[in-house]
Parts: sequence; C-alpha cells; structure tokens
Amino acid sequence: MLQFLARRLLVALLVCLTVLTFAFALTRLAGDLAISIAGPNSTAADIEVVRKAYGLDRPLVEQFFDWVSRAMVGDFGRSYFFREKVSTLIFSRLPITLTLGLVGLGIALSVALPLGVISALREGRPIDRIISLVALLGQAMPSFWLGLVLMITFGLHLGWLPISGTGTWQHFVMPGVVLAFSAIPALMRLTRSGMIDAMSADYIRTARAKGLSRTSIVLKHAARNAAMPVVSIAAVQLGFMLGGSIVIETVFALHGVGFLAWESISKNDFPTVQAVVLLLAIIYTLLTLGADLLNAVLDPRLRAA
Repeated sequence: MLQFLARRLLVALLVCLTVLTFAFALTRLAGDLAISIAGPNSTAADIEVVRKAYGLDRPLVEQFFDWVSRAMVGDFGRSYFFREKVSTLIFSRLPITLTLGLVGLGIALSVALPLGVISALREGRPIDRIISLVALLGQAMPSFWLGLVLMITFGLHLGWLPISGTGTWQHFVMPGVVLAFSAIPALMRLTRSGMIDAMSADYIRTARAKGLSRTSIVLKHAARNAAMPVVSIAAVQLGFMLGGSIVIETVFALHGVGFLAWESISKNDFPTVQAVVLLLAIIYTLLTLGADLLNAVLDPRLRAA
C-alpha cells in the first residue's frame, strides 16, 4: 500500500509541476506583461518603469524560479487589478466555489446512481430507453442556457429561488442543478454499465443460488464492485465542476474562484490567473489521488498494479 501511495504521490507532484510551468509560460506568451499592466495609453518610459517595478526586466528563467519558490510557500504575489495579495483574494472566494461544486456533485450522485441502477436492472425495457434519452439530453444541453431557463422560471416567474448572490443555501440550488446536469449522464451511464457487468458475474449467480434476496444481492454485492469506476469519475467530475464553474458563477453572479478567474483574464491580472490555474490543478490532482486510494481500499488488487 505504501508503494502504491508513493507512486501516486509522485505522479501528482509531476502533474502539479507541469501545470505550474504551463501557467507561467502561457501568461508570458500572451504578450508583454509590462504593456498590459501600464495600459494602452502609456508611454515607453511608463512601460519601462512598470517592467522594473514588477521584475519583468529579469530573465524568464529567473522570474520562473522566483515565482515557483514563492508559490511553494503560498505567496502568489499581489494582484495587479485588485491591489491585494493573491492568496488572500483566492481563499476568500474559494469557499463559494467549493460549496457550489459539492452541491452540484451531491445532486448529480443522488440522481445518477438510482437512475443508473434502475436502468441496469431494467435493461432493454422502456424505462431504460427513457433514462438513456434523458441522459443524452442532459449532455447536449448548454449549461448557460439551462441556467437562464431556471432563472426565468423559478426565479422571476415563480419567485421560489433567488437568482443571484450567496447569502443563503437557496442561492446554491439553481447553480448546483445546472452543474449537476452536466455530470449526471456520465455518472449514470457508468453506474448502469458497472451494474450490468456485476449482475452477470459468477459471484452474483452464487449469491442467487444461496437464496439471498434481490435487494441484498444488488446493494451488498453488485453495488460494491460497480462503485469503483463511479468513485473515479465522480472525483473527475468534481474537478470539472470546480474548474468549469466560471460560466455558472458568471451567470448567477456568484463571486467565487471561477468568477475571479474571468475578472482576472479580462483585466490582464496575470498573477491571479496563474494562481487560480495552479490551485484548480492542485485540487483536481488531489481529487483523483483520493479516488485512486479509495479504489485501492475497495479493490486490493489495484495496490499491486
């Protein structure tokens, strides 16, 4: 188990270093940062002052290692636009994005898992086709369009839910539903295929021969093995939700990390952009690492893989 954990930690570290390098390189490829900071109406003298003030006159390699050394201790510099520490800015917005992602994942799992099990147990029947059609529609539906429809229907016409802000738990219901709708098809299909494979396995036939009830066979035996791929895809979907929340946060005016990323990109606030990309990559890597460890607990054969 320790060797398995060490291999996964090494891979996670390499992924984070790769993302860190690309985040730095892409901001430099976007153009001269000094010109972006100084503004389009600045003179050459103004640009040179800005370049020296922010250390942009140093070699790129030196700038890179300086940023890496500071990022490793949580110092991402100061925001060009907000004029405060990037770390303070991000961690003040992170709870909103995490809450939104967890709400979305919770809704997705509570819908996808039962539908996937029902679809598998009724394979080939009308209910199976109806559930598959719903999953197809969910995957094809643009998230921003669904968000606008929910806002108009439940926010403006019916007045059941607030359409913007983060004051209460009701503010996260519609954004959570929109995020969940994009994750439900993948989770449901994986649950369905996993249950179909599990129900046709030899140990299920043995359990039936022993006279175990259908409920016990489905919940205690088949669901355990079908859950392993679902755990992995759930972690990946949560990472997608956190990274892709920029659209949802913009539509519903939720000032989380996604909305911060949009603001920073539009204002050429490169320190903040770099930090957001790195943070989301770290969270995504930790989620996949946690999923691998949980799968190793569920299936000891994976520890020797």
